[in-house]
Amino acid sequence: MNPVAAVIFDLDGVLLDSEGVWNAAREQVALEHGGRWPDDAQRVMMGMSSTEWSRYMHDQLAVKLAPEEISETVVAAMKGLYRKHLPLLPDARSTVIALAACWPLGLASSANRPIIDLVLELAGLAQCFTVTISAEEVAHGKPAPDVYLEAARRLGVSPARCVAIEDSANGIRSADTAGMAVIAVPNREFPPTPDALALADDVLDALAELTPDHVARARP
Repeated sequence: MNPVAAVIFDLDGVLLDSEGVWNAAREQVALEHGGRWPDDAQRVMMGMSSTEWSRYMHDQLAVKLAPEEISETVVAAMKGLYRKHLPLLPDARSTVIALAACWPLGLASSANRPIIDLVLELAGLAQCFTVTISAEEVAHGKPAPDVYLEAARRLGVSPARCVAIEDSANGIRSADTAGMAVIAVPNREFPPTPDALALADDVLDALAELTPDHVARARP
């Protein structure tokens, strides 16, 4: 047996119905500053760190702002939207609280640090997470394993004893490459590809199914 020692959540698409909000904010910035917005832009950027997606928007989508300005402009738009309405997914708060009573929790997110901190404050969940990591704080965003490995390191737990909760193809690949068990709750708007979903140890339809008993069975 290799019992679960920690649970690490993704944020966007797992706890927050936010991929559409990111899409709208980035598209607005791109089009307002001379760039373009192809149909696959949001899917391509899912999992990238802020450094990576702002560079992508500058280099590949021809947005006429410096990457740092792109990131700051998008984050400002996101923070304003979240203060008006925080789109927590059904059962997100109760699920986090239930699992925090059983294991130390980490958060491994591609969102910028100011977004992570604001969301957890507004949701009243900051105290539930022992560590929170932004992909902008590691060398590479998802699908590289860096953000999950750093979360495990800060938790003081072997990745092999962690269970990651993910919704996207890049997120699933990231946690799997880190050596963690992965429970997927697929994003309905931007569903993971079948080959990525096949890497998950379990697939759930909704967070309501993510009980402590379910998590405990995720590690062989």
